[in-house]
Amino acid sequence: MNKTRILIVDDDPNILRLIRLYLDKEGYDVAEAARGDEAVRLFKSAPPNLMLLDVMLPGMDGWQVCREVRKVSNIPIIMLTAKDETFDKVLGLELGADDYIVKPFDPKELVARIKAVLRRYQTVQDAPEKELAFPGLTLNLTQFVVSFMGRPVEMPPKELELLYFLAGHPGVVYTREQLLEQVWGYDFFGDSRTVDVHVKRLRNKLVGSEELGWSIKTVWGIGYKFEVK
Repeated sequence: MNKTRILIVDDDPNILRLIRLYLDKEGYDVAEAARGDEAVRLFKSAPPNLMLLDVMLPGMDGWQVCREVRKVSNIPIIMLTAKDETFDKVLGLELGADDYIVKPFDPKELVARIKAVLRRYQTVQDAPEKELAFPGLTLNLTQFVVSFMGRPVEMPPKELELLYFLAGHPGVVYTREQLLEQVWGYDFFGDSRTVDVHVKRLRNKLVGSEELGWSIKTVWGIGYKFEVK
């Protein structure tokens, strides 16, 4: 049985050493990169199952690396950042990161986050073919493919999962907390603004959906629903 391969991308040798120590104990196959451009090369030559990605990197920063990976893959990405700024967290999630952790961090918490993200990812991968269709819209959660008005739409995994969940329960109103639990998992460490950011991005990509008879509606004071006329 192949080991789960994790690529750690950080330019601090002490952090690389610390994370590798804990991941080696867990039995993961660990690869390292100290530069963003090196991380992209490693990703292409030996694709990992999960990437731990620092934001501040030489060569290419973490945002650029995340963009490059998301062009071709939906593997889990956990951002590592020294900045506990909402902007950084939101930007990482917008670009398709699955989670983020702020330095300094507890290595045991990091391992727990890795396991949680891998579990959620594997659950999606192992599920039977999942596809939904509405006028002008086709969603395939198994292949992570979205088509809107006959054209493919680029969506990070969590955007697609959120849209698929809402569209799979038309007319049902969900609070932000319920959506976090259902889409990101009970052990997600973010806040409810994460949902708002993703809904805003979905709406920007699905302009004209109301004319097709469906849309993501805000239910003021509660949350969101996928409304079909």
